[in-house]
Amino acid sequence: MYSRRRFLGAIGLPSFAAAAGLPLPLPRLSDTTTILDALALHDGAPDEIAADEDFWAEVARAFTVDRSLVNFNNGGVSPAPGYVQEAMKRHLDYSNEAPVYTMWRILEPQREAVRERIAREWGVDAEEVAFTRNASESLQTLQLGYDLAPGDEVLTTNQDYPRMLTTFQQRERREGIVLKQFSIPVPAEDPAEIVRLFEQEITPRTRLILMCHMINLTGQILPVREVVAMARRHDIPVLVDGAHALAHFDFKISDLECDNYCVSLHKWLFAPHGTGLLYVRKDKIADVWPLMAASEAMNDNIRKFEEIGTHPAAPYLAIAEALTFHQGIGGKRKEARLTYLRDSWATRLLENDRVRLHTSLKPGMACGIANVEIDGVDPGELTSWLFREHRIIVTPIKHDEFQGIRVSPSVYTTPEEIGRFVDAMQHVVDEGLPA
Repeated sequence: MYSRRRFLGAIGLPSFAAAAGLPLPLPRLSDTTTILDALALHDGAPDEIAADEDFWAEVARAFTVDRSLVNFNNGGVSPAPGYVQEAMKRHLDYSNEAPVYTMWRILEPQREAVRERIAREWGVDAEEVAFTRNASESLQTLQLGYDLAPGDEVLTTNQDYPRMLTTFQQRERREGIVLKQFSIPVPAEDPAEIVRLFEQEITPRTRLILMCHMINLTGQILPVREVVAMARRHDIPVLVDGAHALAHFDFKISDLECDNYCVSLHKWLFAPHGTGLLYVRKDKIADVWPLMAASEAMNDNIRKFEEIGTHPAAPYLAIAEALTFHQGIGGKRKEARLTYLRDSWATRLLENDRVRLHTSLKPGMACGIANVEIDGVDPGELTSWLFREHRIIVTPIKHDEFQGIRVSPSVYTTPEEIGRFVDAMQHVVDEGLPA
């Protein structure tokens, strides 16, 4: 096993610093390969590495998080590793030397190398990948980019992301389209049932389907490939919301055989805040109007979706550092760790009869995000109490069909932080919230 002491020696820290318990320096950009080399020395299957706290302590060292807080809302937006932040700052400093030259002529062309790397990692063509600011922008490009007529129907579940529902509701008010929503089980553990529920809602007026790959409310993973195949038989495009899925659990976009895929890279890839991805299959690019106007010559060019005017180069180039970090951890190992962290708190809390989990623990049904409820306890009040008394950050969820708090630890989360959360929740189970 690659021990902490051996790791400290490998990165050149004096042994007395480790022995004395002195704080470790924040990682410099030059430390990136050293940290990743150290991670590569850990042998074992993903399930074994998931419980290797030496490995994950080395991963956590890359982050600059505030350890006075327990951040269990990484599903909202994640901190970026220190050397991702440093890369962005370096690019930003260079941009400001003479932006019309340094940013537009030097840095902006380097975006193409990042595009190539991202495409290679997730099994698609670089000419199918556009960079956006977040999954919402990617999705709204598709939602507003398809021509629809009054009376045309768009189909989705009642658990999709509110911003995406709002987008179609605006088209209802403005253009007279119809948004249809339906319920799915919570949790959903039969992929074939999900496909059946989508298909039974299709009518002759259905023109688009919107679906999540991972539902933000519960962490539920839906069968994208199977729904897309079903919809293709009906000649209906499927808009895929992958905001929480990419770099969270291990898969390739190409595995899904979908026509499009939308991501926030600042969630589970740990890229700079305000970076996203839009994948559109080559032969479908011309079918979608860009969110901001592009010339007719760009009709079938993926870059038409990046025609947003002046924008920074720095965050998009720093995506490369985030991708290197992700590759160093390994997608399968990250998935195993996030599942391990979820199970480490969920199984302990489920020993209480008053605790309900609205997320499946079955393999392939969810990963690091889960929704938990204490019977009789308001999730909003519980969220406030957890932060006020324990500095634990979670997200309250109130849906018409279920409620709870969403819990989403990350790769830098420690067992001690999991324990603090479990103890706090157990106190509420036993004693209730103070009046």
